[in-house]
Amino acid sequence: MRQLTDTHAHTVASTHAFSTVDEYFRAAKAKGLHLFSITDHGPEMPDSPHPWHFGNMRVLPRVRDGVAMLRGIEANIVPDARIIDANETLLSFMDFAIASFHEPVFPPSDRLTHTKAMIAAIASGRVQIIGHPGNPNYPIEIDAVVRACVAHGVALEINNSSFHVSRHGSEPHCMAILEACAREGAFVAAASDAHVAYAVGDVETSLEKIQAAQILPDAVVTLTAQRLLAFLEQHGRPVASDLRPWLVSLEKKLGA
Repeated sequence: MRQLTDTHAHTVASTHAFSTVDEYFRAAKAKGLHLFSITDHGPEMPDSPHPWHFGNMRVLPRVRDGVAMLRGIEANIVPDARIIDANETLLSFMDFAIASFHEPVFPPSDRLTHTKAMIAAIASGRVQIIGHPGNPNYPIEIDAVVRACVAHGVALEINNSSFHVSRHGSEPHCMAILEACAREGAFVAAASDAHVAYAVGDVETSLEKIQAAQILPDAVVTLTAQRLLAFLEQHGRPVASDLRPWLVSLEKKLGA
């Protein structure tokens, strides 16, 4: 199993990351990726970009040197009625949204509190992927979360960084999530969570774990650009139409 997209990466706009958009384009091209995504942190992370940053992503090219880029956000799940820290106006500029727990925004609490907040984000209709749900600081009722994802067509991210760099102790939680996804037929997304361009597309460990859990390839929404764009189209995201000429060109190239 090989993946040709990446749905989770941070630029210098999230100041604990180290690369520019241009560096990501060049690294993605060098690695043979067809598509990658910029998903800087939502407004309530301490070092997040100003909300105008997300609206102004429209100035960035959709495609450069044959590689496409999605305009995304890693929104924060928040412990109040807003559910996430990205409002409808901000999200209207985005191709898709990830929703994740982060300690500076949502102090770790108990399993029931985490589960309710995550399911609220899933059911909100505002996010398409749940980011690094295996974080051991945020235990959840896994079966309840996975069933909510199935009901709303939301994908659960298997975050490559969680096995190597961040959120130490995630692996058993990620494997339990994957086992539940296999039972329930949930969508999964393999993502790098790159904070430097060198790491874009690095999802090998995530894919190994997905295969070990016997997740069917059709359930991995990130394997190809075609599958990812079709998944986002099911959520009513217009990026599939915006990138259709590029996708037609890519399919011709792959068929040659």
